[in-house]
Amino acid sequence: MTVPHAILSHLDALEAEAIHIMREVAGQCAQPTLLFSGGKDSVCMLRVAEKAFRPGRFPFPLLHIDTGHNYREVVEFRDRRAAELGERLIVRSVEDSMRRGSVALKHADESRNKHQSVTLLEAIEEFGFDCCIGGARRDEEKARAKERIMSFRDEFGQWDPKNQRPELWDLYNARAHKGENIRAFPISNWTELDVWQYIEREKLALPSIYFAHTRPAVIRQGAIVPVNVPAPGGEILNLPRTDEKVIDLRVRFRTVGDITCTAPVESDADTVAEILRETAAATITERGATRLDDQTSEASMEQRKKEGYF
Repeated sequence: MTVPHAILSHLDALEAEAIHIMREVAGQCAQPTLLFSGGKDSVCMLRVAEKAFRPGRFPFPLLHIDTGHNYREVVEFRDRRAAELGERLIVRSVEDSMRRGSVALKHADESRNKHQSVTLLEAIEEFGFDCCIGGARRDEEKARAKERIMSFRDEFGQWDPKNQRPELWDLYNARAHKGENIRAFPISNWTELDVWQYIEREKLALPSIYFAHTRPAVIRQGAIVPVNVPAPGGEILNLPRTDEKVIDLRVRFRTVGDITCTAPVESDADTVAEILRETAAATITERGATRLDDQTSEASMEQRKKEGYF
């Protein structure tokens, strides 16, 4: 009698694919690293890594490129989660690159977000990483939809969407010559809704700012901009302009990044179940609604990726 194969749920299938990709990276690459910011996508990546490699240690360290202007709640969560797992966390800061002179801001208030590319490339050279495993998803932004699962970067860290390897029948090629780099995206085929469903199923902890809370903000060019936000180093960011009225709003973050370019959305959803309902009804992508740096052509995602961005 033939025993029928078990039918996987869509989350089981996505998880199995992500585990397979992560193991392919571990098998093909000599010195990989897993990018971990403390955000919801990288939290899911940690759970996938646990299922791929536990009870052993991860075959790679965790790496975060910190602008120095990340939300305090997220930075504290990042450190706590890495310690709970007992995994090595490497942090390299844009501020270090600024001190070295490899990053120069046009003005003091310029967002440091796009300058993470420089710091990332410096970290890759410092540690000899031949693959960076990231949590980018194709549904986030049109440039990310062009990515392969194994995205090839040349010896200058540059991404050319027209010069990528075919990926037929789920066969992945992570081989690279010395100095070249692969960016691997195990959850590329996941959506924002999949991520929240996975968080609910796996009961994953998250930074508190993903859930509804009240904070002072202004409305600037149609976006909610949190104001008077303390950075981890004590600096107060996003000062309101003289012509702006500060109001207290009930908000949550759909995506988190640099304080100066990440906007929340109005929401009363303070549980995963409520966020799932909101996400299912959303008509605007999370980055389209909340990443202020994606709104200008100068800082377009595709251009930044060609310069070495995540």
